[in-house]
Amino acid sequence: MKQLLVFSVFALALLSCSGGNRQATSALQALELDSLLVVADKEVDKTVTVVGYVTHTCKHSGKKCFLTGESQKVTLRVEAGSEIGGFSSELVGSKLAVTGILREHRLSQEYIDKREDDVKQLQGQEGNAEACAAELSNISDMRKWMEDHDRDYFVIYYMDGLKYEKLD
Repeated sequence: MKQLLVFSVFALALLSCSGGNRQATSALQALELDSLLVVADKEVDKTVTVVGYVTHTCKHSGKKCFLTGESQKVTLRVEAGSEIGGFSSELVGSKLAVTGILREHRLSQEYIDKREDDVKQLQGQEGNAEACAAELSNISDMRKWMEDHDRDYFVIYYMDGLKYEKLD
């Protein structure tokens, strides 16, 4: 799981940040984020409700927010859709129950290899050492996760949000 969090931060930077109504949902049958990620591979393309804390909302459009679980070791990107017009910045720090469709984005071995080569090329440039070291560590964690799970790709889970309820 630690590898998933570490890479999630890296991957979120690669995958982008693109307005805000709030819609209520029932927190019944909701899974804490940490628990959801344990069974996420069985829940892909299904509607689920997850509970987590908002760590960030996209400032320009509010179309994305990021949730963390109690452990604060993993994050999940939630994209506004359906009844959600957007996520306001006032939600940062709030506990939400978000209902949506769980999705996965797979990063191929080839993509990871190319990203590693790109990072190594930047590594020697002034001012890049710390960031490059962190990215190379993330890539190493991805490779370890792939090996541990006998896969030739790394998975990033995210959610197409349908509605949410503020719990605190």
